[in-house]
Amino acid sequence: MSTPAVLTQTAVETIAWTPEGVVMIDQTRLPNETSFVTCRTHTEVAEAIRKMVIRGAPAIGVAAAMGVALGAQKSQNLEADMPVICETLAKTRPTAVNLFWAIDRMRGVYEANKHLGPDAVRARLIEEAQHIREEDIAINEAIGRNGAPLVPDGKTVLTHCNAGALATAGYGTALGVIRAAVEMGKKIDVFADETRPFLQGARLTAWELQRDGIETTLITDNMAGHFLKSGRIGCVVVGADRIAANGDVANKVGTYSVAVLAKENGVPFYVAAPISTLDLSLESGDEIPIEERAGKEVTHMRGVAVAPEGIKVANPAFDVTPNRYVTAIITERGVARAPYTESLRKLAG
Repeated sequence: MSTPAVLTQTAVETIAWTPEGVVMIDQTRLPNETSFVTCRTHTEVAEAIRKMVIRGAPAIGVAAAMGVALGAQKSQNLEADMPVICETLAKTRPTAVNLFWAIDRMRGVYEANKHLGPDAVRARLIEEAQHIREEDIAINEAIGRNGAPLVPDGKTVLTHCNAGALATAGYGTALGVIRAAVEMGKKIDVFADETRPFLQGARLTAWELQRDGIETTLITDNMAGHFLKSGRIGCVVVGADRIAANGDVANKVGTYSVAVLAKENGVPFYVAAPISTLDLSLESGDEIPIEERAGKEVTHMRGVAVAPEGIKVANPAFDVTPNRYVTAIITERGVARAPYTESLRKLAG
């Protein structure tokens, strides 16, 4: 990856295909710097996903698709290199199913077109990667339209982590619902959990919504129960990284706690995610692999130690919220409610 160059622009584009390579906003530098990196090889795309330069289930799906196209563009022997390219990208992060969905889709395009010759296949893969990006934005806008009517007018919406434009190709899933509700004219404001240890809520969600002019209050994760009890919060809206066939939802760690607190206080808990986040091959969330990240994310903040040296650390990046705590799952094809084994399969088609 090239050294980030600080740029100023009004609308932030999460990821784009360019003649120079795959350009993405460096989310590790937000909110202090709006800077971009250019990935010129599929291994640089893989590194960007692994290091969370780009993150969020739909966004890393788009990045993986572009990584496959980039790898094919550089390859001198596509037949030999395609499995290696796909495997390199698939090994980056285990929980978000969109990553594997995108790689499988690109692999399918390769298999369907390889008889046309290398140049034609490369062109088709680039076209498909760009199409996945454009499709993702349209899907997020549809999720927003389907979810906006569920948001109570005159209330606060609580969200956890970042499921906004930065976590997608644009607009967002959970934040897409919030944006669409505002566009409908609803008078709402947002509470954003800070989302320890990587602070996606503090660094990314607060930054996005502030830029949009949507009234936002940042709270620490352990304040959620206090405010859910207060009666001020009308609903919770979060994203997802993988959803099992029974409606169990894997999302950023801490989501489960918020869902339990929401149910205890009678507050609807909504999950906003594209159909590509469904993994109907898994019967329940017990089968979802949970990524364990480096302990330094917990013991340090911005390089400064906040814990004693040598302390043992557990750092699961995600947790699983059982379906009984999920009021509804909002997708681009409609809203699913319990029993999810039936409603999700129907929406998936």
